[in-house]
Amino acid sequence: MARGIPDEALQAIEKAVRFKPDGATARQIAEALGPASPQRTLQHRLKYLVDRRRLVMDGKGRWVRYRVPAIEAPAERAETGVEGEPPLHLSRSGIEIQAYIRRPPEARKPVGYKRAFLDSYRPGETFYLTTAERAHLREVGTPKIAEQPAGTYAKQILSRLLIDLSWNSSRLEGNTYSLLDTKRLIDLGEEAEGKERLEAQMILNHKDAIEFLVGTAAEIGFNRYTILNLHALLANNLLADPDAVGRLRHIGVGIERSVFHPLEMPQLIEECFDQSLATASAITDPFEQAFFVMVQLPYLQPFDDVNKRVSRLGANIPLIKGNFSPLSFEGVPRDTYTDALLGVYELNRVELLRDVFIWAYERSAKRYAAVRQSLGEPDPFRLRHQAALREVVGAAVRGRLDNTQAAWHIRAWTQEHIDLADSERFRNIAESELSGLHEGNFARYQIRPSQFAAWRTAWNR
Repeated sequence: MARGIPDEALQAIEKAVRFKPDGATARQIAEALGPASPQRTLQHRLKYLVDRRRLVMDGKGRWVRYRVPAIEAPAERAETGVEGEPPLHLSRSGIEIQAYIRRPPEARKPVGYKRAFLDSYRPGETFYLTTAERAHLREVGTPKIAEQPAGTYAKQILSRLLIDLSWNSSRLEGNTYSLLDTKRLIDLGEEAEGKERLEAQMILNHKDAIEFLVGTAAEIGFNRYTILNLHALLANNLLADPDAVGRLRHIGVGIERSVFHPLEMPQLIEECFDQSLATASAITDPFEQAFFVMVQLPYLQPFDDVNKRVSRLGANIPLIKGNFSPLSFEGVPRDTYTDALLGVYELNRVELLRDVFIWAYERSAKRYAAVRQSLGEPDPFRLRHQAALREVVGAAVRGRLDNTQAAWHIRAWTQEHIDLADSERFRNIAESELSGLHEGNFARYQIRPSQFAAWRTAWNR
């Protein structure tokens, strides 16, 4: 506490200012804080922050604006890898956490899993993100589209999301595929030369997991079905014990570079896993829900491996279901992300991870707004029948049907599943899509390279 000023109040002012890259006026800050902050009190606190260089004041009189000083780790700007984009600025609390985590392990206090960290969270009462932060994320993440079924927005940008999220999430695990390598693997099924097979497997697992989330957006949630199957997709063919895929952990695990020791008792792991899912399900704000999952799932380490990947894709569940911009983790520095998680593990503090989450989401929302604009408005008929088109075309390919067989298959399937008013147009589109398949576009129908190659042989007979 500073001269009777609660530090929480000072941090709230800093956060309100941080959302205004060009600086915030006192009036804008007051609006973000709400009616509980009288003008004279706010002016006193602003002066206190400026005097201690926690804020910078630009201009004079009515033109005064406040901004957060450019405090950043020296290597972070280059690590984002995107020239011209704002660097990842860390809050004072974030810098403090990072400074502790970057001490040698022997200089940090060994700790175990603290269930109280989970028990203390009360949905609707406890918040990791402030009111202003949640409102800001909703504002930047809401696309300008009419209300539509769950998952519609993610489906519109799916081809980009598959590549972006698969690459960035894999990159955060140390995967060395480039963005172009990833695109060729996903679009064409071509593995990069000189890379380990497990790197391709990791990326293709991400692709399958993302398609699962987007394709079943109306059914997924924070429940065992979704999270266990999400793990199974992400861990496919990557674990030493094949039986551990989609199963809660029965063994002890360690965390590299950390003095944190996760739970080891299977019964407690299961209890805390179910409690984490129940708590996440009870959170009503989609951004708080997403961030809660990014905090608590890795902290528990419920699986033998692939826990962070599950949390990153799991964080996208409420965003996909709510038709918000997804979170692709574009440009997130790997070292900073790791430090942020270690801050959760060893200190039970979320501020550094929150800095990363907000910054990453702002970038993702900006990217996908531009992507959707470049794609134009989707055909509403195709959008309404997207799942049906995927099913009928995919079945024709997997069945290795030739031209004549495919035509009969599409006609019969359409008569059985599509309303009469839409049947002729649907059949024409399905036949056109099937005949137009090539090596650069078959992945959107959830067709594997081997299936496509076998079908092309039959189709060209």
